[in-house]
Amino acid sequence: MSTSSRYLRWLVGGVVGFSLLSACGAPDEQIDTADGQSAPEATAGDVAVSLSMGSTALSARDDVQVTVTLTNVAGHPVKLLKRNTPVDGIKNELFNITRNGAAVQYIGRHYKWAAPEAGDFLTLGTGESLTRTVSLAGAYEFTETGSYSISYAEEIHGGGATQFASNSINVWVEGRPNVLPEEAGEREVTAFGLSTSGACTSTEVSSITTAFNSAKTYASGSLSYLTNTTPSGTARYTTWFGTYSSTGWNTVKSHFSSINSAFTTKSVVVDCSCSDSAYAYVYPSQPYKIYVCNAFWSAPNTGTDSKAGTLIHEMSHFTVVAATDDWAYGQSACKSLAKSSVTKARDNADSHEYFAENTPAQN
Repeated sequence: MSTSSRYLRWLVGGVVGFSLLSACGAPDEQIDTADGQSAPEATAGDVAVSLSMGSTALSARDDVQVTVTLTNVAGHPVKLLKRNTPVDGIKNELFNITRNGAAVQYIGRHYKWAAPEAGDFLTLGTGESLTRTVSLAGAYEFTETGSYSISYAEEIHGGGATQFASNSINVWVEGRPNVLPEEAGEREVTAFGLSTSGACTSTEVSSITTAFNSAKTYASGSLSYLTNTTPSGTARYTTWFGTYSSTGWNTVKSHFSSINSAFTTKSVVVDCSCSDSAYAYVYPSQPYKIYVCNAFWSAPNTGTDSKAGTLIHEMSHFTVVAATDDWAYGQSACKSLAKSSVTKARDNADSHEYFAENTPAQN
């Protein structure tokens, strides 16, 4: 995804959301106000964002840290999703970062988010600020030495455009290896090609195994459809990937060939240590490990937004599989994306999931 602009990953078609903020560190406080329950969600101009750094030159031994301050300038309390603020760790892509003028790759977590609930929000009171120091190591590529420019995401699209602009800061950074997350727990092999980690319970292992087998069925079924159906503007294809073209059809077919191959020939690890409200996440550069989260366990095994579909979604993210991004979440938003941009639809993980789940069924 180009870092020249950022697009909000919408959970459902009509949700008004906020810019994507990557951060590190657990929250040390709950930010709320007495009238927080009635506070509206922030819109353009409601929140000011400022960035600062302690140094203008960093050696390979120095962490790349930036201090982010969000200030409510609306004149009334506003709500923000916690995952789009610094309070809950690195959750999403936040910054526009370039090195010597070239876009820097985001290498952090790619989530499938669940629809937000009340507990997923925080409230900033009138004039209130939230400040956190963010470590960018492990979320962006700093492998090459150069002059880096860092700013807050400038452009956000979704149910309505929202813009939280920040200042731009410049820093010279000496190249260093990417920081990889630690393995969580020992692997427990439960089936050929599948293992678990992160202290999964026996019930969770059983659920994962069932979902994994159903995901394989989804992957092979999708590939069979794209292989055996005469390429054309079928309802199933156009609903999720937009106007038919032979190039588009072949791209999607190639993606599902890689997804199917990954499920049937690779060693896949499903980790149970995530406690976020999301369905799951992956680090795209680290195949084939999928971290499943709270929403995964309450999802149906198959059907819309299912466990099996979630595994398809996350498998598509891996760079060596289909390298998909998250341009839209939810069936409504994905249908709209297919109409507005076939290129982004073919690059969207949820679009691949819904094509595979095929509910309601289309030919």
